[in-house]
Amino acid sequence: MTAPETESFESLSVESAAVLRQESAWQRVRRNGAVRFGAVALALLIGIAAAAPWLGTVDPSLFDAGSRDLLPGKTGDITTLEGEIIRHTFFMGSDSYGRDIYSRVVFGTRVSLAVGVCAALVALAFGIVFGLSAGYLRWLDGVLMRIMDGIMAIPAILIAIALIAAWRGSLVTVIVAIAIPEIPRVSRLVRALVLTIREEPYVEAAIALGTPPWKIMLAHILPNTVAPLVVQGTFICASAILVEAILSFLGVGLPPDIPTWGNIMAEGRVQFVEYPHNVFFPGIFLAVTVLAVNILGDGLRDTLDPKMAKRV
Repeated sequence: MTAPETESFESLSVESAAVLRQESAWQRVRRNGAVRFGAVALALLIGIAAAAPWLGTVDPSLFDAGSRDLLPGKTGDITTLEGEIIRHTFFMGSDSYGRDIYSRVVFGTRVSLAVGVCAALVALAFGIVFGLSAGYLRWLDGVLMRIMDGIMAIPAILIAIALIAAWRGSLVTVIVAIAIPEIPRVSRLVRALVLTIREEPYVEAAIALGTPPWKIMLAHILPNTVAPLVVQGTFICASAILVEAILSFLGVGLPPDIPTWGNIMAEGRVQFVEYPHNVFFPGIFLAVTVLAVNILGDGLRDTLDPKMAKRV
C-alpha cells in the first residue's frame, strides 16, 4: 500500500471511529430512561408555557371580591377588564383576592422557565469566558480565580437579595442576580477542563504551528468542554427556578402583580391551614419542574461522561 493510500485509510479510520463514537453516545442518550423521562416532562412544561394564553381560562390578574378563597372546582364570578361579570369555574380554586389560581399557575410556568433558562445561559456565557481565560492564560489564572473564590464565599441567596435590593425587582434583575453566583462554579469547571486539554498533543501541535491563542481556545479547547457544560447548565437551570421561587416567596423577587409560583405561594401561606390549595398547586408544579430538569441532567451526565457511560 502506497503512502497516499495509507494516509487516506488512516483518515477514513479516524472518521469512522468518530462516527461510531458519536452514534454510540446518541444511542446511549436515547436508551437512558432518565433522559427520556426528564425530556418528556420538560417538553410538557414548555408546551404549557407556550400555550398559556390558550390554556389559561381567564386573565391571571382578574379578580372579584365575591369569589375569594373558593375551593377547587367551585364556581364564582369574575369581573373582566370591560366591567362585565362572568361565571367561571375555578379548577384549582381562588386566592384571597378572588383570582383564578389555575390561570396564575399556568402563566407562572412561563416566568419560571424563562428565569431558569436565561440564568443558565448567562452563567455559562460568562463562566466559559472566565474559565477559558484562566485555564489557558496563566498570568490571568491567579487574579480571576481569587475573584471567583470571593464570590463563592458569599451565600448565593444573599448575593441575589443584595442585587435585587440595589436595583428594581424586574425580570432582568432577578435573572442577573441568580446568574452571578453560578458564574464561579462554571468558571472553575471550564478551567479544570482547560488545564487538562491544553496538555494534549493536538493543542501542543497547534501552538508549535503558531496558531493564535484565541483560535486555539475556540477551535480546539472549547468544543471539548461542551458535554460537561450541557450537564452543568441543566443543574443551574433547576437551581435558578428554585431560587426565583424562594426570592418571590420572601417578597424580594418579582413584583406581586407578576404571576410566579413563588408569589402565589407567598400570598397563600397565611391561609395555608384553611386553604392549602393556594400553596399546594404551585408547589407541585415547582417540584415537578425542578425534578424533571435534575433527572435530565443526571441522565445526560451518565451518558455523556465517558467514565459513567461504561456503566450504562
